Amino acid sequence: MPVNESMVQDIVKEVVARMQLSGTAQSAQHGVFNDMNQAIEAAKEAEKTVRRMTMDQREQIVSNIRKKTHEAAEILARMGVEETGMGNVGDKILKHHLLADKTPGTEDITTTAWSGDRGLTLIEMGPFGVIGAITPCTNPSETVLCNSIGMIAAGNTVVFNPHPQAIRTSIFAINLVNEASLEAGGPDNVACTVFKPTLETSNIMMKHKDIPLIAATGGPGVVTAVLSSGKRGIGAGAGNPPALVDEIADIRKAAADIVNGCTFDNNLPCIAEKEIVAVDSIADELMNYMISEQGCYLISKEEQDKLTATVLTPKGLNRKCVGRDARTLLSMIGIQAPENIRCIVFEGEKEHPLISEELMMPILGLVRAKDFDDAVEKAVWLEHGNRHSAHIHSKNIDNITKYARAIDTAILVKNAPSYAALGFGGEGFCTFTIASRTGEGLTSTSTFTKRRRCVMSDSLCIR
Repeated sequence: MPVNESMVQDIVKEVVARMQLSGTAQSAQHGVFNDMNQAIEAAKEAEKTVRRMTMDQREQIVSNIRKKTHEAAEILARMGVEETGMGNVGDKILKHHLLADKTPGTEDITTTAWSGDRGLTLIEMGPFGVIGAITPCTNPSETVLCNSIGMIAAGNTVVFNPHPQAIRTSIFAINLVNEASLEAGGPDNVACTVFKPTLETSNIMMKHKDIPLIAATGGPGVVTAVLSSGKRGIGAGAGNPPALVDEIADIRKAAADIVNGCTFDNNLPCIAEKEIVAVDSIADELMNYMISEQGCYLISKEEQDKLTATVLTPKGLNRKCVGRDARTLLSMIGIQAPENIRCIVFEGEKEHPLISEELMMPILGLVRAKDFDDAVEKAVWLEHGNRHSAHIHSKNIDNITKYARAIDTAILVKNAPSYAALGFGGEGFCTFTIASRTGEGLTSTSTFTKRRRCVMSDSLCIR
């Protein structure tokens, strides 16, 4: 897709200027308020209208969100990178097009029916009302738009508490959702937020009487807070997905798939390959393909120590490193890498901090295993019981099955890059909220509904 770089940059600058969090810029936005209580009240009023809309009418809103997302994909991608410093524009453009095409809409809502001598019973999917959503800085507009499609299609409205580091991008996406609704004949404020999201605004949202359901996408602390709120919670938390490679895999393809998945949007997706566990007999071959053909840079033990000290601090991840490309990370430790370098690799024990910690950076540590059983044991340990995502490269169905049972994750990708799990180069729908801790897995429209049982006795049976 041809992009006029100068034009897009000008548009981004104009948008960012309009969205400075002060003065008249505030009043020009749809769904954005100074106070969280006001935002919830506005979403509640909009929900009264949405509740009366037919599924066809809601689908018109969803279709318009998809259209506007396609149109604004480049601007949203550039705004996200500019505001957060994370990821890369090209991959973020792809993610916006992906969510616009593959996030489920009203077609995900189904009815179950039993008909017999004693009448008719239905189980129908109904809306919760106003949903509270906490969104991350790693996929700010992607999560807002994906959640909005599913939640509105289900008949809800939504109040967002975005990550403060991505507020401008999030507000732009929320404004887009409301414009899409208005243009399709729906109400304003189907998606709401505040100009300055904080921990306090998040707490207000979680405690508010008009918020029956909270969906949180973020780190362990955020998810734990949601699950402690006393409300129904959908928690999309952390992961540390291992990629296991056994001795009968297509090693060359495995190298390409793993690096492609790891480097997509600079490793920001929570499903991305974070480390490799390779059976010893093929480990050298795998590493050789990654270095010689896939743009990987092998760092020495001394460089590992420098990198560890740079990306990890006593308080956790160095935010300045999250979502940065491999060449930038290498430059931070004094290495000027060639243009083709896109991933940093090394070999280490599973306890190495660059392997055992979820980094969200294009860094791949390889752990050797003496055999397949040992590889499974090490991979399960590295996943840390998050039950989020894992990957395997193997031609042995028995090995794949054994691994799947042992690791027990919401997502298991076999012989493909991790992003196949999102429907990019793979089958199935797209989501950016993967509820591993609370068991919903890949969320969709149906996730944001409650089951309602409707019984009619001794009627509507004509058999």
